[in-house]
Amino acid sequence: MARSLSGGTQASRRSVLAAGGVALTALTIGLSACAQEDALAKQAKAGDNKNYVAGDGSVTEFAVADRKAPVAIKGTLFDGTTVQPQDFLGKVTVLNFWFAACAPCRVEAPVLEGLHQEFKEQGVSFYGVNLRDEKATAEAFEKTFNLTYPSFNDKDGAVLLSVSGIVPPGAVPTTLILDKQGRVASRVLGEIQKGTLKALIASTVAE
Repeated sequence: MARSLSGGTQASRRSVLAAGGVALTALTIGLSACAQEDALAKQAKAGDNKNYVAGDGSVTEFAVADRKAPVAIKGTLFDGTTVQPQDFLGKVTVLNFWFAACAPCRVEAPVLEGLHQEFKEQGVSFYGVNLRDEKATAEAFEKTFNLTYPSFNDKDGAVLLSVSGIVPPGAVPTTLILDKQGRVASRVLGEIQKGTLKALIASTVAE
């Protein structure tokens, strides 16, 4: 059974995320106080950027027994590396769908990099999935936000198609966590919050 959490009813809520006997806490869903001071965050919340469909920040967790088959992701990173479905097996993977002109993508980029650094020693892989940009634009974005994890060049939509029905077309940003079998364990539609994503990753690692 999938469990959805909505951040609309209160600024802060707690939800126990249990895996392998380890209880974790999902933290605030919604813009943080510092993000509210950011002009980009204000644009994201207002939906002023007409080139994307802003998610509502909802979080969906999929129970282990109810997860669908592993996603068959195959694509090419901007550095030319080809990634195959078997590359996702045996480790937890975070996939973030983005493009440079997406205001909430800019807000959450430092958060994603911070979590990448925090979890890489535990074997967690992070990948961006860029849906629109040319290589130069994507690389400029990565340099601006000091991103060290790679991104797929997905202008042809191959990676997006592989998660059809899970990631709504045009819903950017969306973040998926894949379990060690390559199945979708959880999904965030819209801008991620650090505490929430950290708890979701830790929960999946502990399985």
